[in-house]
Amino acid sequence: MVNKEKIKEAVLLLLEGIGEDVDREGLKDTPDRVARMYEEIFAGMDEETGVHLTRTFTAQNNEMVIEKDITFYSTCEHHLMPFYGKAHIAYIPDGKVVGLSKLARTVEVYARRPQIQEQMTAQIADAIMEHLKPKGVMVVLEAEHMCMTMRGVKKPGSKTITMVSRGVFEEDTRMQDTFLRVIK
Repeated sequence: MVNKEKIKEAVLLLLEGIGEDVDREGLKDTPDRVARMYEEIFAGMDEETGVHLTRTFTAQNNEMVIEKDITFYSTCEHHLMPFYGKAHIAYIPDGKVVGLSKLARTVEVYARRPQIQEQMTAQIADAIMEHLKPKGVMVVLEAEHMCMTMRGVKKPGSKTITMVSRGVFEEDTRMQDTFLRVIK
């Protein structure tokens, strides 16, 4: 659970640390605004993905299900700067499917935590395998990282792509190729 008072104290110290006048009109309410924002953008800290993936429906079709272009916004745990992009998910049902919005909600839960993209990709795949129990899953995330855009190397527009395969996707390159063709 987010502790808004600690965040407000930290923001005041940060502003003082960079040499700002914390009593300046434009900054007076900044600690409170940041605390409320952090409560929202880190809401995934207290949320379990199982809640979203447990409501399933029987499906006779056991062919690939793909949900692509799921927009996400996350925060890099190394620099506390945003990274954002698209998630693409494919899974092979084993007699049951989940509502498509639940895949997007699963992405959202993991995105709303201090995070690294590589870990987030695996967490999404593992949650789907654990709760939905499909024959396999493949997750691809593509994101732009503000820590590479605003600072350091300063390369706006560069994308980081991460992929994780579980179950039948691990061995079947034909399935992987099909999924990758569809999401391009």
